[in-house]
Amino acid sequence: MPWDRHGKEAFESAGVLGKKATRGCRCGFYGDATHECRCTGGEIQRYLGKISGPLLDRIDLHIEVPAVPYAELRGKDGGDTSAEIRARVEAARHIQQRRGFYNAQIPHAPLRKLCALDDAGERTLELAVRRMGLSARAHDRILKVARTIADLGSTENVSAKHVAEAVQYRSLDRTYMI
Repeated sequence: MPWDRHGKEAFESAGVLGKKATRGCRCGFYGDATHECRCTGGEIQRYLGKISGPLLDRIDLHIEVPAVPYAELRGKDGGDTSAEIRARVEAARHIQQRRGFYNAQIPHAPLRKLCALDDAGERTLELAVRRMGLSARAHDRILKVARTIADLGSTENVSAKHVAEAVQYRSLDRTYMI
């Protein structure tokens, strides 16, 4: 699909990583701890209802990113360095290469085998699918994200903990139940 940027035409393949952003409501303050949202519940639902379910299903991670308080921006808590995070990501990608697929591209047929769940993981996923009314596509996306979380932790098996974390990354499904 061609697109134009600064007079130069480029092509974007279907496999390109995409980032989509949306506000929670028309005024932009829904869920903001520092500003009051002036929208009614109905206005919020109508605003978010503009995002179609099939489109939402195709987005792997839905996360809310709140503003970071000034004290945290200036704090000395180091956390992981970029080099440490990069090493974990490279190790996870190497695991995926050995498996034959990057997790996002795992075909449907081997998905259940490559993302096999124990009993607790099955119960966690079933509960999420039932309570949130998730589609088959969202189910598969959760499995792939859970597989990635396990890979980042250098864990061979996908556990209930990985599934639960993957479900948490479906915040639009979870919060708004569109």
